[in-house]
Amino acid sequence: MILRTQYLERIRPFYDSELIKVITGVRRCGKSVLLRQIADEIRAEHFDSMEPDTLVFVDFDDYANRELTDPDKLYRRIKPKLSDERKTYLLFDEIQNVRDFELVVNSFNTTDNVSIFLTGSNSKLLSGELATRLGGRTVSFHVMPFNFREFCCFKEAQLHSEASEGHLDESMLLDEYLTWGGFPLVCGQELAESRRVVLDNLYNSIVLRDIIQRNKVSSATTLENVLDYLIANSSSTVSGNNIAAELTDSVRKVSAPTVYDLIRYIEEAYVVGRAERYDIRGKKKLRFEAKEYVCDLGLFHLRKNRVKDEWNCVVETVVYNELISRGMQVYVGKLHKSEIDFVVERDGRRCYVQVAYVMASESTIDREFGALEAIGDSYPKYVVSMDPVVASRNGITHVRLIDFLRDESLLRLG
Repeated sequence: MILRTQYLERIRPFYDSELIKVITGVRRCGKSVLLRQIADEIRAEHFDSMEPDTLVFVDFDDYANRELTDPDKLYRRIKPKLSDERKTYLLFDEIQNVRDFELVVNSFNTTDNVSIFLTGSNSKLLSGELATRLGGRTVSFHVMPFNFREFCCFKEAQLHSEASEGHLDESMLLDEYLTWGGFPLVCGQELAESRRVVLDNLYNSIVLRDIIQRNKVSSATTLENVLDYLIANSSSTVSGNNIAAELTDSVRKVSAPTVYDLIRYIEEAYVVGRAERYDIRGKKKLRFEAKEYVCDLGLFHLRKNRVKDEWNCVVETVVYNELISRGMQVYVGKLHKSEIDFVVERDGRRCYVQVAYVMASESTIDREFGALEAIGDSYPKYVVSMDPVVASRNGITHVRLIDFLRDESLLRLG
């Protein structure tokens, strides 16, 4: 089991907080494992003093807990375990399976001495009734499938568990990661066909359980067409009107409002992430021409229908997902005559990142560096590419993709 260290480090300061800890992410990205790692750390911290029922862990995907998806039964099961004299840690996995769960959670949070952790596969956990009823008393953490560092750790652990001798070639691992992605279940498969089967089952599960059933989508075919479009066009500007026009034919008509609704459902299931545009000179967010990035490259290769600029798309997508996994806010930068791939922010600090597959010509070099040179401020600026040799210029740092993915310290916010 790979320790999700980067997420644990962010969540630890809140272990005893009254804020409800909400852990969200796409299905099967590792939220349940992370929640169990949190439980293990809490138990270890209170090893000498922890009484029975001080920590309560309930997995609502487990058939054995099916009756607890009734909020009244859940309340009656948990309430006797709570005490004013000691804090009780409540860890609820896949809480969205509980009808009206926000009522029960709100009751425990406001009347009992508890620290509550929730996981779920849909952002409605924060945007819906939970946020409304709890009035901002939540803190959220977005979990992604394995990033490249975690993927390498998983492969090293797998090699040791099989008592195999040898050394893992990092460049080969990167090729595998850029093809099959970082879903833990997929990473555990050795054969390409097995990986494809697991990815296909995962895709179908996300479509059926996290989008169609939850949102009562009437046309599964239209949803899959929109989803396939978003996945195959990862890193591209998305327009609901353009998608609607492309999907409309002589037999069926798809409206732009329908497409925008479906895009929202897909985003809420964390299958794709949205990067809004940011006017760098005007210093404001722009609510048009956003880009969408598929959460995992395994899904891209499973559903892709493109050949042109495929590797540019792959590299830009993996950089976006890496930045999100680091807890960054990521925007697409807009200048008067050019575009900056990513404006990266956290805690009031910022940097700019341009992404290219390879710097194969002087025109490519001038385009990538030139866009950053046109920015008038002094925030750090980076170009990330798959070139084997890097060549920084004019204070702009050129970083190899494999180094960027392996070493967080190479990206500095100013």
